[in-house]
Amino acid sequence: MSRIAPQPGIMEIALYQGGQSSVEGVTDIVKLSSNENPYGSSDSAKEAYRTSGLNLHRYPGTDHASLRHAIAEVHGLTAENIICGVGSDEVLQFITQSFAGPGDEVIYTEHGFSMYPILAHACGATPVKVKERERVVDVDAILKACNKKTRIVFIANPANPTGTMIGANEVARLADGLPKGALLVLDGAYAEYVEGYDGGAALVEGRDNVIMTRTFSKIHGLGGLRIGWGYAPKDIIDVLNRVRQPFNLSDIQLNVAEAAVRDTNFVEKCRVDNARMRAWLAEALAELGVPSDTSCANFILARFASEQEATDCDEYLKTKGVIVRKVAGYGLPNCLRITVGDESGCRRVAHAVKSFKEQAV
Repeated sequence: MSRIAPQPGIMEIALYQGGQSSVEGVTDIVKLSSNENPYGSSDSAKEAYRTSGLNLHRYPGTDHASLRHAIAEVHGLTAENIICGVGSDEVLQFITQSFAGPGDEVIYTEHGFSMYPILAHACGATPVKVKERERVVDVDAILKACNKKTRIVFIANPANPTGTMIGANEVARLADGLPKGALLVLDGAYAEYVEGYDGGAALVEGRDNVIMTRTFSKIHGLGGLRIGWGYAPKDIIDVLNRVRQPFNLSDIQLNVAEAAVRDTNFVEKCRVDNARMRAWLAEALAELGVPSDTSCANFILARFASEQEATDCDEYLKTKGVIVRKVAGYGLPNCLRITVGDESGCRRVAHAVKSFKEQAV
């Protein structure tokens, strides 16, 4: 009996698992599993959402011009070098679809975001995992893994789920050391949480082989709307726009995102509050014997003595209505990724971990 076969690589994809959002039998939940902004979205973004539903019968614009110009104005970029997508994930998909295929290799790092190998498989390319150094991207290891088949190198900076990042000089060294014809993709989903950091925009402007992606899902608090963008040399943007669906974003998405990006006061407040509570939570857990690396994002990677302890703590936290993220699938079986919540949420998770440690003695 004949069977219709999918394209090469498709059946190698392990389906992405989102963060858990509920616990059976528990109603008072604090969700710290998906790195969502505990303060929601800005008032201006909410108002844009309320007023954007008046023309649902109309098609949205295809060039996203108003949003691209707003992003360019706020971040000091060139609007023509910006592309918008359904979350930064879609922009990453455009990149792999356009620049990698069967016989090519796509490099990602040991604890890198799980979408990277999925995207490689989806276009028939071979994902190549490179070791990190103590949960930090290792530029030398990446360059050693490169060869004539290398088409794309993905790094998140800051990284997910580790929260660590490398400096601009190291990123530049990586970009300059790549083989001819290979692209460096800087995933900047958490860039806004780092004071004064441009996410790699300056590297994009000075080279022809660097692409930066960003999202509205994290600090802007718009995860439910799925909006992202990329910044790259104009000739690369021209390629990506050829695979982008013309109506990939609705007017609601475009209008709300524009309001969000222009509300820089809200973004700054979220960054400052996150830094304060992140430091408090990391210190509180360290005092309980649960260390973490210095995080540059809106979460910490809590390290336990063993995989069993991490699993037991995760189960205990659920009974207390605290949902965090197991990251064994990222090669970190003894760790739990904990989103930095508001003060109440952070105190609650710290208290729950303390209770777990006490009852385990």
